[in-house]
Amino acid sequence: MSRARVARRIAAGAAYGGGGIGLAGAAAVGLVLTEMRLARRQVGNGTHPHVPQADGLYGRAYDTPGPGAEPLYLTLLGDSTAAGQGVHRAGQTPGALLASGLAAVAERPVQLRNVALPGARSDDLDRQVALVVGGAAPVPDVCVIMIGANDVTHRMPPTLSVRHLAAAVRRLRTAGAEVVVGTCPDLGTIEPVGQPLRWLARRASRQLAAAQTIGVVEQGGRTVSLGDLLGPEFEANPRELFGPDHYHPSAEGYATAAMAVLPTVCATLGLWPAEEERPDVSRREGFLPVARAAAEAASEAGTEVAAALPTGPRGPWALLKRRRRRRVPEPEHVPQ
Repeated sequence: MSRARVARRIAAGAAYGGGGIGLAGAAAVGLVLTEMRLARRQVGNGTHPHVPQADGLYGRAYDTPGPGAEPLYLTLLGDSTAAGQGVHRAGQTPGALLASGLAAVAERPVQLRNVALPGARSDDLDRQVALVVGGAAPVPDVCVIMIGANDVTHRMPPTLSVRHLAAAVRRLRTAGAEVVVGTCPDLGTIEPVGQPLRWLARRASRQLAAAQTIGVVEQGGRTVSLGDLLGPEFEANPRELFGPDHYHPSAEGYATAAMAVLPTVCATLGLWPAEEERPDVSRREGFLPVARAAAEAASEAGTEVAAALPTGPRGPWALLKRRRRRRVPEPEHVPQ
């Protein structure tokens, strides 16, 4: 069965309460669990995560009186990747990098808030969203969600995973926030993980990423594939792009992820050049049925998928874009 068809089935199950598609068949469960236990011993289980605190105001140079100088509000939700586990300085976290980059593009200060929780699965998004839209704080202009890796490693049914993510996106969009989701990374290239778990993890994470894309786009959000966040770049440079635990990204790894996500964050706020919003055929961009766009994006990091036409012969259509990455410098000054 093609990845597009599997993603469509998972997304349909998430929307209508269907059954799940498991990580592996029953005959492989014993071997998979043995491999997983060995991998966890080598990787570590994150019982004492260090996550630098990066909340605060970025782009203070643009904090001047007058119209158009009000801060943009950026919020991160999700798991340890969104939180920035694995680095030692706040300025190295994806939230700080995105806030700094967004401030530079918008020429406005950016107020960052991060409610992500290391170890979180998609069923924790309900609690996180309540923190974002349930209090007196302003509704964010844009929310970035990174989630899915723990869903795969803990064998959460993908239909349930996508259901929780789609509900979170729907609540945030209803509240007035733009939403960008970094989909499940490719777990098949984590250094300590051996075969056959590596192959199974890659297959499951890419299927989940494609299904997440369908669920998010149908709720009015955009996705950016982080498949290759643990893919070719990590595989080629594991000592540089993996952190000390060989599982979470290093500072260079988070910078790579931020470079992939920043253009889409800017585009959702109307801050990207208008000419770059049109599909570029030379970059293999264009309009596709959403399931096919989701399947293609899951195989190539940095690929954006956004809603386009509401319906067609094969369901909703989406715009697939391969935006050029922009270098995101580490913030010079990080809020305390």
